[in-house]
Amino acid sequence: MKKSEEPKFVTHKTNLQAGDKAPYFEGKDQNGDLLNLTMFSGKTLIFYFYPKDDTQGCTATACSLRDEYKYLNDSNYAVVGVSADDERSHAKFAKKHELPFPLLADTEMKAIKAYDVWGQKMLAGRIYDGIVRTTFVIGPDGIIKEVISKVGTVNHAKQILGM
Repeated sequence: MKKSEEPKFVTHKTNLQAGDKAPYFEGKDQNGDLLNLTMFSGKTLIFYFYPKDDTQGCTATACSLRDEYKYLNDSNYAVVGVSADDERSHAKFAKKHELPFPLLADTEMKAIKAYDVWGQKMLAGRIYDGIVRTTFVIGPDGIIKEVISKVGTVNHAKQILGM
């Protein structure tokens, strides 16, 4: 098979879309506090999934949301980051980068699977399974307003606010 005939790799994309009811989630954050979807009713929730604490892209995304957090909070947004890292890893990451929002430690991957963000992806030509960086903007009514699959890591908060 010629190179041009090889099927082009397509990164996994969630099946959830704007207008869908946001799947319920619950779990502990970096401080051991219990979080769940209903705690954020009445606010617009930025529920963002990222592959790994303290990696370049994930740090850029978290810091973008941190830097705009006061504005987001004043505009009735809440922010929750999610990865499969444990509470201890999240605590270290949040402290190091002074993150003012919770990070859900989804070690059992319940939210990751419910939001359909686990799947094939490619890095440096290698195909593997992992968390596909995705952000869900969930309205105060629990309905997904926006699904962002092309996350701008460095300017993510502005990307969300510019919707």
